[in-house]
Amino acid sequence: MSEARKRVLLVDDDPDLLRLIGLRLTAAGFDVAKAANGQSALSQVVVFRPHVVVTDLRMDGMDGMALFDALNERHPTLPVIIMTAHGTINDAVAATRRGVFGFVTKPVDKNELIEHISEAIRINGNTTVIPDKEEWRARIVTQSPLMEEVLGQAQRVAQNRASVFIGGESGTGKELLARAIHDLSPRAKGPFVAVNCSAIPENLLESELFGYRKGAFTGATRDHQGLFKAADGGTLFLDEVGDMPRSFQVKLLRALQEMKVRPVGATHDEPVDVRVISATHVDLEQAMAEGNFREDLYYRLNVVTLLLPPLVKRPEDIPLLAMHFLRELVSSYGDQVKGFSPEAMEALVNFQWPGNVRQLRNVVEQCVALSTTPLIPVTLVQRALREAPSSFPSLQEARDQFELNYLIRLLQMTRGNVTQAARLAKRNRTEFYRLLSRHGMNPAMFKGGGDAAGDAQPPS
Repeated sequence: MSEARKRVLLVDDDPDLLRLIGLRLTAAGFDVAKAANGQSALSQVVVFRPHVVVTDLRMDGMDGMALFDALNERHPTLPVIIMTAHGTINDAVAATRRGVFGFVTKPVDKNELIEHISEAIRINGNTTVIPDKEEWRARIVTQSPLMEEVLGQAQRVAQNRASVFIGGESGTGKELLARAIHDLSPRAKGPFVAVNCSAIPENLLESELFGYRKGAFTGATRDHQGLFKAADGGTLFLDEVGDMPRSFQVKLLRALQEMKVRPVGATHDEPVDVRVISATHVDLEQAMAEGNFREDLYYRLNVVTLLLPPLVKRPEDIPLLAMHFLRELVSSYGDQVKGFSPEAMEALVNFQWPGNVRQLRNVVEQCVALSTTPLIPVTLVQRALREAPSSFPSLQEARDQFELNYLIRLLQMTRGNVTQAARLAKRNRTEFYRLLSRHGMNPAMFKGGGDAAGDAQPPS
């Protein structure tokens, strides 16, 4: 790894001063981009992705504070340093209260400015040594301003051990982002352990996460350390944590609060040292309101929230991702495919992608596998898009659909008689009503006449 040059965006409507300060910062080892006004600066931020913005306060049109307000709204983690020849104590206090990182007066002292810039970079999580080509995020292919903002926040939070919650639709790359945070963190040399909470049966969650002792239950023929211990010294990624049964949530909360786990069958706790990153496609605030997710666990997991945008909100990434996947896949399917026809690429860009990046990769793979020409034609893309599921369901989504169909069939068979349906499902009436409520189902809809559904009222 080599030391990466830090990027500074310099904004001033005085061309001579802009050139002079730019030369001084370049000589000090910074990459410098220059903008003559605030509007130009806002455009350059997206392309140049500066670590720090240094702007004059008094400018025609958008002044320095207006530029700061616009930047703070769009890129809240980007530090801004204000320069002014008219600086007063009141100006400085007002600016710093609003979130401006620093305030220097003109004529600008070169050393003072460099010190401010270096301090801004240090405090905002930009370490002095960054992997070549930002290696920590190399798996995340993007040129989207929305994604760059998320990655900037991820870079900042990676340096501490705060719990991170990653939200977003299925297929947006939550595990990739979790792994990137791990790779940039001080725990990078430790293990990264990912677990899909919805894929583990409820009765096995405790033993899988906390481990078990030999003889703890039938089939426990040896000690098992569990995933918390497997991640000791590193990062534990709890995917689809919103699908975790409430009965286990209190046990997880205790483990996170105390950083101790008790294996099944053990008589004492064991300390663990893990950084927890969690993710889900479920709306946890709604789940809390419905009583399906503990509020105290939510706030324990959700110290910092990162929200991944869906692919439809980052269309500039679609050509980039499509070509990235194509290059990955040609080694498996032969290297005769070189790219997409313009019409084919247009079809990809205009599609809505309910399955997000995961679905895009699936479509590209189908096109590469079937293409007989160097450029994939639009007809092949259109065929793949027609045949692709609108959104490949997650395991939990598939379970929910099965559960809904199962309940419908039960209520049709019993003509809405909840007592009989619950008996067939081997559930008590209270639990059965909870299932019906979860799916928004009213047993009276299945009433077949007479008193067949006479008990179709929730128990009091």
